[in-house]
Amino acid sequence: MTWLQALVALALFAPGAVAPSAHLDIPSLSIFSTAVFAVGVVTSFWTGGLINRIGSLRMASLCAGAVLASMALAALGTGPALLVAGLCLGLAFGPETPASTALLGKLVTNERRPLVFSVRQTGNQIGAVCGSLTLPAIAIWLAPQWSYAVVGTCAVGGIILFEWLRPRYEGLAQAPPQLGMRARLALVSSDRRIAVLAAASMPFSGMQLALNTYFVSLGVRELGLSHLEAGAALACAQAGGLLGRLGWGFLAMRVSSVRLVLISLGLGMAVCAAVFGLWGDMLGKSGQYVLAAAFGLTASGWNGIFLAEVARLAPQDRIGETTGAVLTASYAGLLVTPVLMSAVEALAGLAGAFVGLAILAFGGTAALIRGGAR
Repeated sequence: MTWLQALVALALFAPGAVAPSAHLDIPSLSIFSTAVFAVGVVTSFWTGGLINRIGSLRMASLCAGAVLASMALAALGTGPALLVAGLCLGLAFGPETPASTALLGKLVTNERRPLVFSVRQTGNQIGAVCGSLTLPAIAIWLAPQWSYAVVGTCAVGGIILFEWLRPRYEGLAQAPPQLGMRARLALVSSDRRIAVLAAASMPFSGMQLALNTYFVSLGVRELGLSHLEAGAALACAQAGGLLGRLGWGFLAMRVSSVRLVLISLGLGMAVCAAVFGLWGDMLGKSGQYVLAAAFGLTASGWNGIFLAEVARLAPQDRIGETTGAVLTASYAGLLVTPVLMSAVEALAGLAGAFVGLAILAFGGTAALIRGGAR
């Protein structure tokens, strides 16, 4: 399941990694990302029932097939091809987390879920690091199309792996009655604790996207860093995120309170974003690198224990569908954040946009405090 997320992340970052060599402009990259997130919102909501019928490993194979098709289209290098490639990748981006949650939720005990789910969520960082290190070099030495071919080859390997594993777990695939839209929404709205988790995930997801997408620009434009120094600061944040996804899961398992850990992470990411927006240029390079690591530790480290808590609270025969419904809110945060950042940046600068995100993260954390999840 970690491999599945790493594969999807590798495909998601591939066009950006090869953009200079492929002569891709910013509008083309934006079209690709927007298409992925838009389809992801829909598919994460509706594929839970399909996962119950065909099993998580078969769904993983279908996700890998969507990655393969997406990379084949992206290799064409045109704007329309990238649009369709993004639509195809959204068919993998949306279902992969509900599929993983549905399987792991049935295999792992409640006590171990925070750690296991956090380990699984390291796939995003693994895919990002591998893509950042290998795909640009392949694009420069050979051609951008070869970079996409490497990702496609990984997808084929994934299909083989998932189909090899599938017979061992297909007995876990059950087919309870299909739920309509109202019943799916009720999986979230009927339990206040799950509803609060869904609401908090919107600003948390937006903060994570802003860190990954806009932090280098913040460093160059507002913090007095060079392009290379800003990239190094972002690397510190990514390293912090990787450590956080492991460490927070272990801590949540030890203290037996995912809620308290999530509240701490919400406060932490809000403080980091606010400090960068208000006083980041006064910290000095060492302070900026340290704060960037703390930013990644919190803003990129919350996903695993969040999903573990959703799996714990969900009806055990509806884990995939509940996760999909909750992730619809998370992905909505990914869609709204670029628009919000652009609007606030035009009025108050990029630093002001990060302060605005900090305020929203404080709001999400306040909801968790009042929400009553254990």
